Amino acid sequence: MSDISYWDIVRNLFDGLLWTLGLSLTAFVLGGCAGLLVLFARIAKHPLPRRLALGYIEVFQGTPLLMQLFIIFFGSSLLGLEVSPWLAAALGLTLFTSAYLGEIWRGCVESVPKGQWEASASLALTHFEQMRHVILPQALRIAIAPSVGFSVQVVKGTAVTSIIGFVELTKTGSMLANATYQPFMVFGLVALGYFALCYPLSAYSRYLERNIHGSRAH
Repeated sequence: MSDISYWDIVRNLFDGLLWTLGLSLTAFVLGGCAGLLVLFARIAKHPLPRRLALGYIEVFQGTPLLMQLFIIFFGSSLLGLEVSPWLAAALGLTLFTSAYLGEIWRGCVESVPKGQWEASASLALTHFEQMRHVILPQALRIAIAPSVGFSVQVVKGTAVTSIIGFVELTKTGSMLANATYQPFMVFGLVALGYFALCYPLSAYSRYLERNIHGSRAH
């Protein structure tokens, strides 16, 4: 039996939880910034950026996140680059997140009634001015609920980064389970940690969706 106390287990799992939260926030914020670029490329008038963005989305949505992390972490060493597990995890999740958010937001932009485009065009607004003053404010309101809902997938996706050695909640739980020989208790606490992060986001997403649909119905 191990000499690790229950307090040590909880304290180490809480540290892993903070790393999970930090990685999730980093990936969501940076992925959101990159997702905006994907969005504008997807709705561009010129076909080239639309095709490039579509290819980008198909690559990152059509391949497992684990494989993407492997390519970034192990592939970089083949190029002579030293990439830490933290950097590889953040980069991999950022690219993964940007592909999904860009497509989610494209759907929100396209859900804005065509009459809004026509009305803004009749005011002699440029495409950029139409997007900035008319379309994006309406699309943003629609996008809040699915974006918050997708953040749950980002949090759960951080568990995959343990495979490349990043010590977040799942990796911490694995090391503690091996040290204490109490996997049921340790992974039960790990599950509670993920639930504490994901449930409020899921509940908030449902709340936003109900309120947005309710207000639009009126």
